[in-house]
Amino acid sequence: MKKTTLGELKKTGYIPKTVNMELSSNLREKLKSGEPTFRGIIGYEQTVIPDVERAILSGHNINFLGLRGQAKTRLARQMILLLDEWIPVVNGSDINDDPLSPISLESKKLISELGDETPVNWLHREERFFEKLATPDVTVADLIGDVDPIKASNLKLSYSDERVIHFGMIPRANRCIFVLNELPDLQARIQVSLFSILQEKEIQIRGFKLKLPLDLQIVFTANPEDYTNRGSIVTPLKDRIGSQILTHYPKSIEIAKKITSQESNLDKTTLDKIYIPEIAKDLLEQISFEARKSEYVDNKSGVSARLSITAFENLISTAERRSLINGETSTSIRMSDFLGVIPSINGKIELVYEGEQEGADQVSYYLINQSVKSMFSDFFPKIEKLQKENEVSPYDKLLGWFFKNNELFIHDNLKDNEYIKLLEKIPDAKSIIKKYNPKINEKDIYFMIEFLLWGLESFQKINKYRTSEGFEFKDSLGSYINKL
Repeated sequence: MKKTTLGELKKTGYIPKTVNMELSSNLREKLKSGEPTFRGIIGYEQTVIPDVERAILSGHNINFLGLRGQAKTRLARQMILLLDEWIPVVNGSDINDDPLSPISLESKKLISELGDETPVNWLHREERFFEKLATPDVTVADLIGDVDPIKASNLKLSYSDERVIHFGMIPRANRCIFVLNELPDLQARIQVSLFSILQEKEIQIRGFKLKLPLDLQIVFTANPEDYTNRGSIVTPLKDRIGSQILTHYPKSIEIAKKITSQESNLDKTTLDKIYIPEIAKDLLEQISFEARKSEYVDNKSGVSARLSITAFENLISTAERRSLINGETSTSIRMSDFLGVIPSINGKIELVYEGEQEGADQVSYYLINQSVKSMFSDFFPKIEKLQKENEVSPYDKLLGWFFKNNELFIHDNLKDNEYIKLLEKIPDAKSIIKKYNPKINEKDIYFMIEFLLWGLESFQKINKYRTSEGFEFKDSLGSYINKL
């Protein structure tokens, strides 16, 4: 049972602890027991998380530096799980005063008057997280506080008296974790106001210094692109931040797939009705990897991991929409469904001048095609640009069918049985897939046939055209020669 007065609290043998002491002692226990310190943050186990753990053990304030969509804020939010579950505070204190170690004038006065009868409240760790997005309009009053002239007048006090101050977010976050997102967006003069808090534990309001030994774990986040586009972190402030930790994007398709699966917001009943080939998941993640190295995309701005998450949700919705239109209870993802992810890509990439000239939709469509081209050789023999005369290609029979003026039109909303019947018409497609992918799941065959056609088009062996209703595959050269 939690104690409700200062006297009862003293009898328990309670000893005040700083935020850094809480974080480091609880982290030590987790490390000793082998328990994960940060859950649900995939891909950082050997890179970022060890750096965070070292910073916490060192008692450092932290700056997470990385491009958008790299889980910087999530890391900061999870730090509250390393705090003690409950801490005692003086009842009514604006700045969460510790009953045995108060720092505000009001709490000290209350304890001197009531002694052991001073009422005590308990603060849960979930309430000990404060977050502020740094924007150009943030003021010193927002962060530190300001003099309240009405209070000064009513109490007949000098402006230098602590009792006339209206505290800002940082003093109110005493004994808590305070996160300031996008630090470079904060005006330089506002950044300067943080110096004394980080170093001397003082706050200064309108020229009046107030010795207030605030107990905080401060976490900043920053995007390196902001250093040039919108602002910068002033050097003296950066010098006072104990650890600057670099974040990064997933380093492999497998890690990226785990993140997308964990973060996607989809109903399980919907997922149960839609079969998703593993190659479709790989292809979806490859789009982000292609975007991060594309000449049309501003790589300094970064390509958020949210691209894959929202694209996956749109991919499933595209298949679900088709099945609802056709009155089918279940379906499977198709290559043509990837057209439905274009709106997700458009909103997640910043285009350079060349990309703007092409247009967002065209760049997104290009990235999907490039992903197919990059992955094609993982499943099928590589297609060389120059083929020797009389050289036999594993694709000859299939390409010959298109060369003979045969065309294939895949409607976006084709029923499953009609879709299968249509792809069955393509000679040698199944045998090519099974020859080079002998362990393939039978459910993946028709997706792979479409993937094969997209791949052949990416290497300019056949032509693919997009209409308002679907995709058309044909050999324009063969059609031209046959007409002649």
